[in-house]
Amino acid sequence: MRTMDGSFLAVLTNRLAEVDSARARRYPGDSGGRQPVHTCYVPADQATEDLPARWGAQALAAFDEHAPDPAAMAAIIGVPAALAPTVYDRVRAKLEHEPVEDLRVDFEDGYGIRDAATEDADALAAARLIRGWGLAGVGIRMKSFDTMELTHRAVDTLDLVLTELGTPPPGFVVTFPKVTGPEQVTALVELLDLFESRLGMPEGSLRFEIQIETTQAVIDHKGRFAIPRLIGAGAGRVSGLHFGTYDYTAACGLSAADQHLAHPACDFARNAMQVGAAGTGVRLSDGSSNVLPVGDNVRHGWLTHYELVRRSLSRGFFQGWDLHPAQLVSRYCAVFTHHLETAEADGARLAAYVSRTGGSVLDEPATAAALATSLTRGIDCGALTEAEVAGFCGLSPESLTALAQRRL
Repeated sequence: MRTMDGSFLAVLTNRLAEVDSARARRYPGDSGGRQPVHTCYVPADQATEDLPARWGAQALAAFDEHAPDPAAMAAIIGVPAALAPTVYDRVRAKLEHEPVEDLRVDFEDGYGIRDAATEDADALAAARLIRGWGLAGVGIRMKSFDTMELTHRAVDTLDLVLTELGTPPPGFVVTFPKVTGPEQVTALVELLDLFESRLGMPEGSLRFEIQIETTQAVIDHKGRFAIPRLIGAGAGRVSGLHFGTYDYTAACGLSAADQHLAHPACDFARNAMQVGAAGTGVRLSDGSSNVLPVGDNVRHGWLTHYELVRRSLSRGFFQGWDLHPAQLVSRYCAVFTHHLETAEADGARLAAYVSRTGGSVLDEPATAAALATSLTRGIDCGALTEAEVAGFCGLSPESLTALAQRRL
């Protein structure tokens, strides 16, 4: 027998409906589409028309010299011997056909402070290059809003780039470094509103990623968790959070020898990024390794980078920074090995979930979505083929997308 008063229940459900609606706006989930496995940062004065192809050629040259066959690659980088032939062939194909997935022309630390005329010229040149590269992901890292002088220079550079571009290409994004509070994010949002109005761009089309490289971007001066406030201040324009390894570890007071991605201080910041961005649709990118595979350091640089990328992948960071062409080798070796090691088991679990036949693991819808997302990531970057994934799970790319979005 029902004893609940109908008017009370109506008030209760209406109140909860408002809460649910606000949560849905705040946590819309991932928008879908491909996420690059890396972002390459190149100082603006080193950017050239042939940059993506040149990075690929330099990576291939290092590959040929130091890892001329699958066995050598396995011995140097750490790829499991059983997977080495497949990884070797697919990394080589990647370097030949799509060496760079995402690229930022850097006007910040990698570029430094130049006179106004020089940076003006480099900003205009960068816009022309961005238009011509035809990359799926591209943009600039502007200077920070740390001081009045830097802010003025950041605004001038962004103005020149956007004005010269006219209409930015799809996938264009601005990297906003050294953010210390939501007020800076709000200022950038207002600036982008102004640019869109002045240049006739669709409202909300200019997006940016926040670099988490200050301690204040993690815990603010009042002891509050800062990242949700930064994302909220972005008013829907924030596309990603990118970790800044060396500024952050230096800010934590670590000595130079301890400033690396595997330090527990970095894990704390990344965990904060992960929890703070969860469900918002804001994607995560890990930072860089400054141990470069050059000169006599190629093998050590590759192994260090490979292990750090594998570590990031296992912690849910599917994108990271690359600073040198030879790092493309260890990046793709790590990413491809990760997907090839997990794809068959993931596919079997997904097939069991979809067919409701059970198995040794009882998966929930959220886990099925994660499995589908992982397999899709593998296809997107070239680690897996559609035919392989279909053989593992019996699903088409369209069905994988539907599962990832929990529509199936």
